[in-house]
Amino acid sequence: MTPSFLQYALSASAPLADWPLANGLFARWLAPGCVELNRDALDGDSILLSCGVHGNETAPIEVVDEMLRDIAESRLPLRCRLLVMFANLDAIRQGVRYGNYDMNRLFNGAHAKQPGAPEAARAAELEKLAESFFEPARGRRLHYDLHTAIRGSAFEKFAISPFLHQRPPNREQLAWLSRCGIEAVLLHSAPANTFSYHTSRCCRADAFTLELGKARPFGQNDLSRFSGIDQALRQLLSGADSPADGEDLSALPLFRAKYDLIKRSDAFRLHLADDVENFTVLPDGMLIAEDGDARYIARGGEERILFPNPGVKPGLRAGIVVEPAALD
Repeated sequence: MTPSFLQYALSASAPLADWPLANGLFARWLAPGCVELNRDALDGDSILLSCGVHGNETAPIEVVDEMLRDIAESRLPLRCRLLVMFANLDAIRQGVRYGNYDMNRLFNGAHAKQPGAPEAARAAELEKLAESFFEPARGRRLHYDLHTAIRGSAFEKFAISPFLHQRPPNREQLAWLSRCGIEAVLLHSAPANTFSYHTSRCCRADAFTLELGKARPFGQNDLSRFSGIDQALRQLLSGADSPADGEDLSALPLFRAKYDLIKRSDAFRLHLADDVENFTVLPDGMLIAEDGDARYIARGGEERILFPNPGVKPGLRAGIVVEPAALD
């Protein structure tokens, strides 16, 4: 039986080696926690699956590990190039979101500003591996960065499309997200230091951050709640997915980031309940947050809050105010 890819990745003393698999493929370990399969199938899709950027978001890690095992033991055919990254190994081992610095604020070159953080060195390594993986690709370039959220959400499963500059959103990918159970999509309106923004901008990949439910420790996940994304990814990897041109996207709620709540000092105060859910509607005129003389006030009655977290360090984002959006 093939050993667990995850357990091998977490074994600090394990030397990197290629694994011959039952189906004639090789699993090539490019770095700790980073394994590539079917690397020479350049005309097919090139798919990057990253998980564990936040170490306590365990359900996607378990889903991806089981997928790898099924590929290795010929239960799941692989008809694309695949790179899997178990991203923040130290945080996964400790069961924490991150140790020194939020890794998903260290991509797009931001790691250079935090030279002392172990997460910064790892983010730089993951960037280089992603760039090398996508560079020779001749088929579709797809990156799904799999997460779970630290709080509940009015939309349990949602996606974040990074800022695309002059590129239009990929409607085929939006339709795929809808089919796999994604209930809403945020279209970001500015560059960010997330992994999906980096691969979108620097690798020309169709990249998304996928928030798939609530963060729970290993062994406490109801993986049946992740069946939609699990089945959709399996179909994608096996070549069984059939894109639907012209699929109606009218039932998929779209939002656009309006502005960030920036915590500029320790005087920052967020005037929302500690357990407020993502995508909670903000009533018109509500004082959302304040930081010294800066005041953030809701306008119009259709704005919603996303990722509220007043505990971040000064200078970082403490939340996003979003508003409804439509495709051009």
